[in-house]
Amino acid sequence: MNIQFSKYQGTQNDFVIIDNRAGNIHLSEAQIQFLCDRRKGVGADGLMLLGNAVGYDFSMTYFNADGKEGTMCGNGGRCLTQYAFDQGIIKELYHFIAVDGPHESKIDANGWVHLKMTDVKAVEKNIEGEVTFYVLNTGSPHYVEFVDSLNHVDVLGLGQMIRYNERFKNEGINVNFVAQQADQLFVRTYERGVENETFSCGTGVTASALIAGIEKLGEQKINIETLGGKLAVSFNNRGDNVFDNIYLMGPGSLVFNGSMKII
Repeated sequence: MNIQFSKYQGTQNDFVIIDNRAGNIHLSEAQIQFLCDRRKGVGADGLMLLGNAVGYDFSMTYFNADGKEGTMCGNGGRCLTQYAFDQGIIKELYHFIAVDGPHESKIDANGWVHLKMTDVKAVEKNIEGEVTFYVLNTGSPHYVEFVDSLNHVDVLGLGQMIRYNERFKNEGINVNFVAQQADQLFVRTYERGVENETFSCGTGVTASALIAGIEKLGEQKINIETLGGKLAVSFNNRGDNVFDNIYLMGPGSLVFNGSMKII
């Protein structure tokens, strides 16, 4: 089978994207693993299918690099919006459906994609010894821990240990370490499914921003620095661990188009 694909990246979180509006693309876990493999295939943190859905401009189906269908991917949603635009789906405001429900998105004059995220209605605070961490779902489940500095944090080692501990190992969790830097947050994330640190995680920076603003009610905007570049998150803190009007903002751009024969 010859696959036509595009590769996009959002703050260096990269994706293979395939137009499946005809509904004729059915990939196995092994084929997705192959396409995402950085030595044998195209190389990506995940793969997305652009599809049709009644009542929406398009649908988003996301697969992790391990070949399994994933939960919501924020950077992926921004990249898929840009891909839809590049494929001729031209809208001032997009409405699409993903695994966690409906989303809105738009592309601003500077080329940043604004993606409306699902509301958050619960945040769990945990204190274990000297470590305080939070667990919440921003379309994907996240662990958030604030640290004084990220210079000496073993993101891969600690992230893997937390992701596979007794509590989280069955479903998995994405692990975020966050440091306050002047007027922005610096976030590094270990992602389940990729099973490694990625250069950026959209739902992860969203979760981190919400926790950073958890003590302040009302509308907020927080700037984020990741290894892959800059993002921003705006939201409304309604109190009692409830957040709505959440937007993830950042770039999503084409890397290249190609085709590959897979078996």
